[in-house]
Amino acid sequence: MKRYFLFIVFVLSLCSFQQVQKKLFCVPKDWPIPKYDFSKNELTPAKLLLGRVLFYDPILSSNNEISCASCHSQYTAFTHVDHQLSHGVFDSIGTRNSPALMNLAWQSSFMWDGAIRNLDMQSLAPISHEDEMGSSIAEVVIKLNASLLYPSLFYNAFGDSLATGEHTLKALSQFMLSLISANSKYDQVKRGEASFTEQEVNGFELFLANCNSCHLAPLFSTFDFANNGLPLNPELNDLGRMGITNESYDSLQFKIPSLRNVEFSFPYMHDGRFPTIAAVLNHYTDGVLESATLAHSLENRIVLSSNEKVDLISFLLCLTDKEFLFNKDFSYPRDILLNQTKDN
Repeated sequence: MKRYFLFIVFVLSLCSFQQVQKKLFCVPKDWPIPKYDFSKNELTPAKLLLGRVLFYDPILSSNNEISCASCHSQYTAFTHVDHQLSHGVFDSIGTRNSPALMNLAWQSSFMWDGAIRNLDMQSLAPISHEDEMGSSIAEVVIKLNASLLYPSLFYNAFGDSLATGEHTLKALSQFMLSLISANSKYDQVKRGEASFTEQEVNGFELFLANCNSCHLAPLFSTFDFANNGLPLNPELNDLGRMGITNESYDSLQFKIPSLRNVEFSFPYMHDGRFPTIAAVLNHYTDGVLESATLAHSLENRIVLSSNEKVDLISFLLCLTDKEFLFNKDFSYPRDILLNQTKDN
């Protein structure tokens, strides 16, 4: 009981950003308490390493060609950038734009429609989706146990060299939990380490007036579901959350994404229909489609001049966290996976 109490205190203790490297997981100052239950998946360096290796290894896919990182590149805030929809095994095309992966410990539902409610289960969805990895957790476990690389990694992480579905999923969660983005210019300004330009101040004021209800700081999302007035994509016929709940009031409601690192997470929306931030702002000023489920915050038209849009974009660029985008602890574990390739 004492050990459990000390662990919870460790995980939930607030600390400055400079202390992040000294702990496996740290709640940035003035951030809310995470929603993830760490008591069921205690963080350790060995588990984090295993999760990182698994994240970058195409062994998780049926044809050994698609990894998690194939759709979630570190340099684009752990999403893809060169196409609207995710690409998967055997040149298949998915049905949605991959979500950016960051600050997942503060989220209680995952995927654009909230189909998954536990981060430890999240990886099952892409692994089993026929247009993504096209495999199964059972097939993955068989391949991991046949590998020369993974028995030692699993032993170091869990005290057992035999890979299991549970341990595989929990290790992937550990790596994803470590993807904390909290050192943008905005964060530095909040900590008194930097200052906004006049244009950025104007943009921040416009953001607070027009965007803050859905993209609430410091996470820059409420992670709720909302209909933001996008016309239905006739090719995909994606009704969002309604596809999970079968409730008409959830029609065209999608999970609100974080705007952190939005400079690099294009294309935007669940179907990647907008290539630029400017196109997104044009939608909110001129393209919102009224419907019964439209978010209340969009019922009154947003009015922004061309100059105001430029100012707002200048603030949004302050949410870029280059330390996160280039953190070597999140990058491809080249030495480990290259050795595996040579051994096989």
